[in-house]
Amino acid sequence: MSASKNLTRHLRRISSIVAKGVFEVTHNSFALIGIAVLFTAITLVARPELRQLGEIRLFSWLQERQTELVGFVSDPIASERATAANPKELPKQQAAVTFWLSKKYRVAPEPVSALVTEAYEIGARAKLEPTLILAVMAVESGFNPFAQSSVGAQGLMQVMTRVHSDKYESFGGKFAAFDPVSNLRVGVKVLQDCIKIAGSVEGGLRYYVGAANIEDDGGYVGKVLAEHSRLQQVALGRVVPITAPTMVLTSPKPAGTQTPTPADGSSDEQPQAEPEKAATVALK
Repeated sequence: MSASKNLTRHLRRISSIVAKGVFEVTHNSFALIGIAVLFTAITLVARPELRQLGEIRLFSWLQERQTELVGFVSDPIASERATAANPKELPKQQAAVTFWLSKKYRVAPEPVSALVTEAYEIGARAKLEPTLILAVMAVESGFNPFAQSSVGAQGLMQVMTRVHSDKYESFGGKFAAFDPVSNLRVGVKVLQDCIKIAGSVEGGLRYYVGAANIEDDGGYVGKVLAEHSRLQQVALGRVVPITAPTMVLTSPKPAGTQTPTPADGSSDEQPQAEPEKAATVALK
């Protein structure tokens, strides 16, 4: 009987100690938070869907807090979407071309670096000189990815989006015309087709600008080939003066109309309406 009483007394003592310990622990705020976190972690590991929901809510809360602190919504991966590269990491020829174009067209060297790299890579695949591709881009838009002519040519290479909308399908749709790399790739494909049809670079450029069936191309071919030649010299390491940039955001004009306005806006002539480009397969 005494043994039974001793056992009962021992169990009561243990129960009292445990109860007192739990009371003390749970009344300590830091320990209570730790226990809550521990149980939450165990639950999230066991339930992946709860973990995902928790991550979404936590990110949302952190974003709200960040907005309150700095006054705008942050985007940690924005730099990954940017069309840019470090020009110092480019091969010597490409770096020289990048810095020359950057100075002449007054655009940052980082985005130009990405475009120069792409031009060299796609040029090798398309069997087109990268300096020719860059020359077309320079004359067409002055490296403005949002440029648009009055007849609907858009982006860096001034591709006629409505004519070549099918080429943008693999890039997610026609809005890709304003993505620099997508526009460059589509423009190179169109230029390649034009040169193939014409049988020469000069003829291909006339097709590209929509002047295949008219006598005057507005000086377009001459401008592109001159810039192409300058870029070739730059790539060879030669010193080439930087002259005022000239770009064509229009279709060729009939003889007697004014020449395309320089990119710096230094023209006293008033712009005139542009004729619609010839409805050929080689339209930009």
